[in-house]
This record gives sequence, structure tokens and C-alpha cells, in this order.
Amino acid sequence: MSAYSIRTEVKHPSASSAVDWENLTFGRTFSDHMFVVDFDGNQWVDPRIVPYGPMSFDPAISAIHYGQSIFEGLKAFKGNDGKVRVFRPEMNARRLNHSAKRMCMAELPESLFLEGLLKLLALDAAWVHPEDGYSLYIRPFMFATETYLGIKPSDTYRFVIMTSPVKAYYQGAIRVKVERHYTRAASGGTGSAKAAGNYAASLYPAKLAQEQGFRQLIWTDAANHEYLEESGTMNLFFMRNGLLHTPTTESDTILAGVTRDSILTLANSWGVPIETRRIKVTELQEGLRDGSITELFGAGTAATIAQIESIRIDEEDFTPPPVEERAFSNKVAETLTGIKKGVLEDPFGWVHLVQG
Repeated sequence: MSAYSIRTEVKHPSASSAVDWENLTFGRTFSDHMFVVDFDGNQWVDPRIVPYGPMSFDPAISAIHYGQSIFEGLKAFKGNDGKVRVFRPEMNARRLNHSAKRMCMAELPESLFLEGLLKLLALDAAWVHPEDGYSLYIRPFMFATETYLGIKPSDTYRFVIMTSPVKAYYQGAIRVKVERHYTRAASGGTGSAKAAGNYAASLYPAKLAQEQGFRQLIWTDAANHEYLEESGTMNLFFMRNGLLHTPTTESDTILAGVTRDSILTLANSWGVPIETRRIKVTELQEGLRDGSITELFGAGTAATIAQIESIRIDEEDFTPPPVEERAFSNKVAETLTGIKKGVLEDPFGWVHLVQG
């Protein structure tokens, strides 16, 4: 039974039949509906599913001026059985509230997040393409709506879930660069929150790297640029001497990725030894030089597993072993895809089935 009275305004006809599925560009096509709910200063009110479209706001809303804006990212998949599944949404609901707390914003009940999401997906199930390589990207976000130019936390907020049909985020393995000058996040800052401003600050150094032919940066710590942190769209992993390594998220400078947690859970269940700690850039260099690093990859919602074909560290380029030889990360990619699509057993209860 529903815990919330979510009113629904259905769009007719659906635009899904007009989608050019062969030529999707990530994040450019949007589904028929969106879930919206507002915080009035005391409680969340008027949860609703409405046709996707523009919103009207006063130019003085504080999100524009002071950056109280956070978001999440997750995906839904359609299996061969025609059923729609969404992967670990409760983790995103929990992380949204972590971000909200750090950004001094209203926290959203996890039950409202999940119920609004599942009802939205049931309504827009036609937008989840069943073929391999496709998914429905889900973007929940929250922003401050109070009309006020004084610097203080907003009293009011809007939470929205919109969706977008997508193909793979990366086509093939990628080139990356370790960033030793610019900083994504500093200790005491907002690095562990999925705050919009974190991404705005990364755009310029990312642009410089892209001009040099790199798809992503691997950020390092703000103090001395000595320790590995994360990339703009993914957490970093590598296999060295049979151990799976990834930087710890116990600091407040790295986002705790849902895919990261899923990989660590799988590795533990398979008996793969794991090291999560602060990792120096020099350790990565040494392992690539002496061949003890056999796999190097990123992990995130957009790409799931992004294999790294080459990495530049201090003007030196390194090439890990070929992707086809990377047994662990390839197995992870196949397993996560199988669970998400309903082809493999879900022993961890990660998948939520959308009831249509």
C-alpha cells in the first residue's frame, strides 16, 4: 500500500516512439515524466508526477546565487523478461541525504524517494530499452528555492527525479591523467557530498586535459597532490600482486560510490583480498613500471566499469596489460550487468523490481 498520495498527470501521447535509439547522445533525450515534491519550510508537500518540461522560478532563488544544489545518478534496466529493474536505489537515497546534511539542506525521507522513483519508472517503462548496452539514466536532484539574496540556508527546496534513455557512457577503454596541480576537493570541504559546485570547479582542469587527449582526470589530495583520490565520474581501482586496491572513502574528499561498494562486496564474496587505504601516486607509478599492476579501471554509475588503457603521471605515460587479460574487472562487469538485467541471481538483494 502506498505511504504517500502522489498525484499523477499523464502525458499523451508518449514521445518514446519517436526516439532515435541508434543515435542516442548521453543526457540529451528525456523521458515523458518527472517526479516533483517541494519542502515548504516544515515538511515535504504535494508529491506529484507531471510531464517533463521547463519550470518557472524567481531569479532571486538562493540555489542560483549560493549553490545549494545536490544530485544523484543511478540506472534502470529492462531484462529479456520485459521487467524493469533499478539497481540499489536505497543507496542513492541515503547518499542524497548525506549530501543534503553537508549542504545544510532539507533531508528527504528515503521512503518518499523510493516510492516516487518506482512509480515514475512504472509510468515510463517504455523508455527503458531492452537491448544490451542500453539503460535508463535516472537523475534525482534537489535545489534551494527561497527567494532571498541574504547568505543563509534556504528555508524551501524542490526535489525532482528526471530520467534519460542512454547507451554506454564510454566507448571502449579510456586515457586518463593524474592531476597534480588543480584540486577537486579539500579536507573539510564538500568532496564527499554530490554537490553541483564540486563539478563546476572541475570543468576547467578537465577541459585542459581533454585538449591533451585525455577523457578523465584522476584527482589527488589538495594538500600535497601526493595521494590518489577519484576521477570526475568514477572511483579508481587497480589490481597489484593479487590485491584489489582502491582509495579509502573515510576522508571527506572522496565520494562513496554505489558501484564502488558493489565491487568491494563482490570481491569479498569471491575471496579476493582488498586494500582500502590512502594510496600514494608513487605506488601506482611503481606498480605500472614493474608490471605488478595487472588491472587498472574506474567504477561508476555512468560507465559501471571503465577500463583504463593508458595513464599519464608526471609527463610519463603508462600502459597497463590489455583489457582482454583483466580477469577480475571483466568478471565484475559481466556480473553486475547480469544482476541488473535479471540474467544472474541477485544474492545481495540489490535489484528493485518495478511493478508496472
